[in-house]
Amino acid sequence: MANWFSRKPRRIEVPRLRSRNEDVATTKVDLHEFTPEIMTFLGRAAYVQLTQFENLSRAISSAPSTAAKTAIGRAAELSLSKHRMLVDEITRAGGTPADVMEPSTADVDRFERATHGADWFETLVTCYLTAGFLDDFFARLAIGLPAEPARHIATIYAGESGEAVLAGLLEEAIEANPRLASRLAMWGRRLVGDTMLVARASLQYSENHKSDEARIEPVFTELIAAHTRRMDALGLTA
Repeated sequence: MANWFSRKPRRIEVPRLRSRNEDVATTKVDLHEFTPEIMTFLGRAAYVQLTQFENLSRAISSAPSTAAKTAIGRAAELSLSKHRMLVDEITRAGGTPADVMEPSTADVDRFERATHGADWFETLVTCYLTAGFLDDFFARLAIGLPAEPARHIATIYAGESGEAVLAGLLEEAIEANPRLASRLAMWGRRLVGDTMLVARASLQYSENHKSDEARIEPVFTELIAAHTRRMDALGLTA
């Protein structure tokens, strides 16, 4: 920690914000069989996105430099924009946003507390890894919605992402203090379990749980592979 704050400040090169459809990986399996009804989906997706914005806001408040605050601020703007667009979908479908999100709050708030992070570095890793995982997850789950809202939501999740910005800041921090790498790798491995739990709780299951698990497993295998690629991008062992 001391190395990070005592080192001579250097300009942070903010990576280009990218669209998620620029990812190399392609979707092989979707979750349309497990998509809940539209209000349940939108309420949960919107509240998860709001929680991601809150996490990014927390990272801004504890960031070690003005450059870092500015970079994270852009990522937070993108997350809040996604939240607002999902809220617009709730309104378009005839719902009241706060009421529609309310059933998801207890579960998602528990997830947020479990993945809070002990310091700025862990909080930033949480923002980087869990947002990527859950955005990918909800993009797949939306395929099972009615055609028009499914198209709108696909556009939301295919939009700009602050992922590259967060990765750049984490790379900067690890370069400044290489001892961070092992701690952040351990934190990243812990995050995947909690993130999978909140994702699985978003699914609409049938009465045949064993059969459901067999069909869900390939999707989560791919989501975990993407999680691993995000960690690899930082030189962390997943």
